Parts: sequence; C-alpha cells; structure tokens
Amino acid sequence: MPCGQGRHAHLLAEAGYDVDGLDLSRELLARAKERGTGPQLRYTRGDIRGLPGRWTRRFDAVLNLFTSFGFFLLPSDDDRVVAEWARVLKPGGTLVWHGGNRDGVMRRFLSRDWWLADDHTMIGHERSFDALSGVLTVRSTWRGRRSSGEREHRIRLYSATHLSEMLARHGLVVEAAYDGWTERPLSRRSGEMLLVARKEA
Repeated sequence: MPCGQGRHAHLLAEAGYDVDGLDLSRELLARAKERGTGPQLRYTRGDIRGLPGRWTRRFDAVLNLFTSFGFFLLPSDDDRVVAEWARVLKPGGTLVWHGGNRDGVMRRFLSRDWWLADDHTMIGHERSFDALSGVLTVRSTWRGRRSSGEREHRIRLYSATHLSEMLARHGLVVEAAYDGWTERPLSRRSGEMLLVARKEA
C-alpha cells in the first residue's frame, strides 16, 4: 500500500499469496481491477493514513514499494501512516519499505538534467532541496511531437536513521537494510534503500 495499478499485487496473488491492495486513486484502482481480482486478490479505495478498522492485526506483511512514501505535506502524516502499518500487522509481521535514501540522494545531487526519450520527447528536471524540512522539489518539463507540459512534485526524503527511529516508535524494528534491490548492505552511498522491519510480538 499504496497499490497503484496493481502490478505488484497481481504478481503476488499469482504467486499464491492472499493480497489486499489499497489506494486513494479511483483511476489507478480501476486499472488494477482490469488486471483481475478474485478470492486471493482484493482492492480497497482508501487513505493510507486511516486504514480500515477491520484490518487490525490482519496481515503477515505490509509492502510499501518504489518510493511511495513522503508525499504528504506534514511529517506527522508520514508518522500516522507508519502507525497504521503497525496496527494492521500481526505480531511478528514484516514491513518491507523501499524508497530514496536521503544520504545517498544528496551525495549525488543534480540540480538539473535532461535526456531524449525513445519517442524523441525532450525531458528535463530541475531540483531543489530544503535541508531543514528534508523536502526535495522536482520540476519536470517535457517537449515532444505528441505532448508537452510541466509539472512539479515534492517528496520528503528520510535517512535510514530517521526512518528506523520512526518505525521503532510504533513497534517496528528494522532487522535488515539493503542498497535498494540488491543484497548489498545499505551504505551512505546508496541512492535507494530497502528496509525490512518486524513488528514486536
């Protein structure tokens, strides 16, 4: 959670897991349901800051993948999300969290870059970072034959230390930290991190 268009939820269900996906976007959930649903795959529309009450201590695992955390305006909202993950996990359950590592992102920070996509669309990014709030702002511009436009998004980046402390406040203890989707241990050079935490029994 959030599950978006269900690409991971669908694959997990195909692998034999019993899966619930949750997202706020009606459009993305509609795409997810087009992939298929069934007794082992269900989708719910909702806000990850307030998960369904019936989910308390229901899940063996919670997955938050591909930088789907830190987009709320207030850091207290991120804390509420973590509290909800802890609530819906069974004692001894696992949280798998994947996203940007503030230390590694800042080490290789690029204020701007651009590239030409396969369809000859020129894409550019301009970035700024507020060290006090930890918020990275990215302004994207694209120009091509089919479309052109601009958009801006913001994400709060966390260090492994800060995030693991937040998890621990809610009884989720980090047991392993990796350099993204590799078996290498997390380091200050890692641009991405994958944390595996266990809910205390």
